Amino acid sequence: MGKQLIRSGTSVGANYRAACRARSTADLIAKLRIVEEEADECLYWMELIVEAKLVDATNLRSIMSETNEILAMTVASIKTLISKNPTANRK
Repeated sequence: MGKQLIRSGTSVGANYRAACRARSTADLIAKLRIVEEEADECLYWMELIVEAKLVDATNLRSIMSETNEILAMTVASIKTLISKNPTANRK
């Protein structure tokens, strides 16, 4: 589980960086959707780690909260981009 969390966590940053270099709005939306998926996967692995009692929930509370914030900002960005560019959502 730890290795999966590392993979998904590093993927969030890598894909956000790729999104910053998007060539079009559609490309940006597609890359941000990957960020969204990977951030959600991070939360999944952290929840499993807590449920398996491998780490106490209080030790992960801060990072889970931050991950939820990243997820919320990403979703809000996607929604804003789609509302301003309805045709860009076709990718």
